[in-house]
Order: sequence, then structure tokens, then C-alpha cells
Amino acid sequence: MGRYVDEILQPGEKVRYSTTIHGIVYLPGLSCWLGSVICLIAAQGAPGGWGLALLVASAALALVGGILVFQAWFRRWTTETDVTSMRVIHKQGFIRRRTFEMNLDRVESVDVDQSILGRIFGWGDITIRGVGEGVERLRMIRSPLQFRNHITAH
Repeated sequence: MGRYVDEILQPGEKVRYSTTIHGIVYLPGLSCWLGSVICLIAAQGAPGGWGLALLVASAALALVGGILVFQAWFRRWTTETDVTSMRVIHKQGFIRRRTFEMNLDRVESVDVDQSILGRIFGWGDITIRGVGEGVERLRMIRSPLQFRNHITAH
């Protein structure tokens, strides 16, 4: 499966910048895996029935963590956000697909919203306002300031 943007480029149009959802989306699943390891270690020295309960908790956390990591990977894999020489393109989804495209000359403003952790680790939400085209919000985008600069520097 090729990239969506490569399939829809117009003649003479070039990709100037590509990004996706930030890797922080893996954190819930990785946290579950860490909890699973802690429960597994604690089960080794636990007395009586506590050892079995901790093993069950470890297995449950490992399973939930695996599901969350897979969901995060799939979400990142099926989300593309690009700035070309002519437009902004955002695609998310695999079977059920949602796309957003806006010509660069129709972009009125690009707002970046970053929390403290978002600033430290490099993610944020972007709001693109179009002239007569409404508002589109892109969440958890990696390197949002670079993305905004590629839109506004056309």
C-alpha cells in the first residue's frame, strides 16, 4: 500500500513536508507493559494467593498493553499529514477513510496549540482556518511548528 499523497499529486505538485501523529500515542500501551513487568516481579516474592493474583494482573496488563500499542501503531500507520507546493492534505483511516484538503492560497490562518509536555516532546494540535472553507483541527501532530511554517511560507 503506497502513501495516499503519492496517489493524488497533481502534475507539477511536489511534497514539501510530511508528518504524522506523534509517537507519544504509544505511552498508554507502554505504561501497561511496564505495570505488567512490575506485577510479574512482585509476584515472585508474594505470599500465598497474592502471587497468583499478581500473575493474573500481569497477564491482563500485558494483553491490554498489546492492544493499546497495536491501536496506536495502526492509527499512526493510517494517518498522513502533508504540505505540498499547492495544498495541505490530511488523511486518516484505512477502510473508513477521512480526508481533508485545502489549497494553500485558501489558508487564512494556522494556529498551534501545545501543552507544556507537548512543547518539551514536540507534539501539538493544529487548527487550520480556510477562507470560506471552514476550520479543520489536526490532533497530536509531530513537530507542529515546522508543519505550520511549511504552510505559511508558501
